[in-house]
This record gives sequence, C-alpha cells and structure tokens, in this order.
Amino acid sequence: QVQVLESGGGLEHTGGSLRLSCTVSGLTIGAYDAAWFRQAPGKEREAVSYINYSGSLGTYAASVKGRFTTTKDKAQNMVYLQMNSLKPEDTAIYYCAAILDGGNWLQGPYRHWGQGTTVTVSS
Repeated sequence: QVQVLESGGGLEHTGGSLRLSCTVSGLTIGAYDAAWFRQAPGKEREAVSYINYSGSLGTYAASVKGRFTTTKDKAQNMVYLQMNSLKPEDTAIYYCAAILDGGNWLQGPYRHWGQGTTVTVSS
C-alpha cells in the first residue's frame, strides 16, 4: 500500500526559508514522479512544482520559479521542496502527490496524495 507523508511545515518570516519533505512509502524512489501542490485559505489548490521519475527535471509554477527547488534524495527515498525568499502569499497547506496518471503536471490527476503540511509566512 502506498502512503504519502509530508513534513517540515511551520512558521517563518518573510524572506526566510523552509524545506518540506515528502516520504512515499511502498514505492522506490525511481518508481514515481511527484508534485507539490498548495491550497491557501479561501483559494483553490494550485500546482507548485513537479519532479520526474529520475529526478533530473524539476518544473515550477511561475509564482515560485527561482525561489523554490524540488529534488529527490535517492538514499533517503524522499522528495524535497526547498522554499527560499518566502512571501506571505506562500502561506498555505502544502501537499505532496505521487504518480501523474495521465494529464499534465499542473492539473493531474495523481494517484497518491498526502494529508498536507501547513506553511505560514508572516510579514
């Protein structure tokens, strides 16, 4: 059974950094692609980043490009989202999703989802 678990959320000031982690149990690191999504209060969920099966390609939403970086750690079997230069508008619940099941990375669908981790950026 595949389970997705996010961690690393918290409270940070504007301009600070956080690193989110995503553990996908039940799959080896090379057996899935993954994406990060976020949902701010009162807003629709939006795609943030995507990383391919090999971990060689990261793709980003325009709102985070140049500030966020997604990587895969093969040794730890983890997917990370390094978030730098945080802004109050980055405040949201962040979700990790695994295995793009057709469609495109921005909209999915993805087979497996985590429960989310909360990021709050104060001004």
